[in-house]
Amino acid sequence: MMRSLYTAASGMSGQQFNIDTIANNLANVNTAGFKKSRADFQDLLYQSIRYAGTPVTSGAQIPTSIEVGHGVRPVATQKIFTHGTPKSTENPLDLAIEGDGFFQILLPDGTIAYTRDGAFKKDGEGRLVTSDGFYLEPEIIIPEEAVEIAIGADGTVAVKLAGESEPQVIGQIELARFINPAGLQSMGRNLYLATAASGVPTVGTPGMDGLGSIAQGFLEMSNVQVVEEMVNMITSQRAYEVNSRAIQAADEMLQTANNLRR
Repeated sequence: MMRSLYTAASGMSGQQFNIDTIANNLANVNTAGFKKSRADFQDLLYQSIRYAGTPVTSGAQIPTSIEVGHGVRPVATQKIFTHGTPKSTENPLDLAIEGDGFFQILLPDGTIAYTRDGAFKKDGEGRLVTSDGFYLEPEIIIPEEAVEIAIGADGTVAVKLAGESEPQVIGQIELARFINPAGLQSMGRNLYLATAASGVPTVGTPGMDGLGSIAQGFLEMSNVQVVEEMVNMITSQRAYEVNSRAIQAADEMLQTANNLRR
């Protein structure tokens, strides 16, 4: 069987994977804190029919080899952690990180997850939580009698209580950063988990030690660029079509060989 059939089939499979990645990016174009992914590919093993440097006569060597590749495969989907556009919401519980860092989220099993989505809410006890009800870590509890909430660029949370003129500091938001954020594991719900590849998180005060500052009343939108993704989709679609034509050409060549008569 002709190698080109399997080689072109691997190309079609790879471009299908690329389209799947692009589709997920486009689906999350309005997801707060979402980071786009990029599909990375690698060529497969080569069959060497003749090796370069093989001696042919005394003092003479073959200058180039004869190699036939066997296609392509996806090897990674890398998260691109460029910053999204901040969007003003005028909601005091919406927070955006200006710079590096992640909010820390406490999951029900005690695991710490990380997110760039700062669309926080209050639960029935006044705790700051995500849209799924997971607690912000460290815990921040807004008093019931609070009439105004102020969150500073350094993460200081202060409230003004009814009947009082001076605000009270009730907590401190901390951020975490990673030496390799692309190594984080995506778990959905705008959350990431630390892995051995991401490294150990460095936790600190916003605005210090390389961490970004916090902007109250803003949300960081997705960093997906629709035009860029559309161009990537067209390119991938054309590559898929070309590989399908290679399969068609190989099939026609086999058909011609099969129809030979003595």
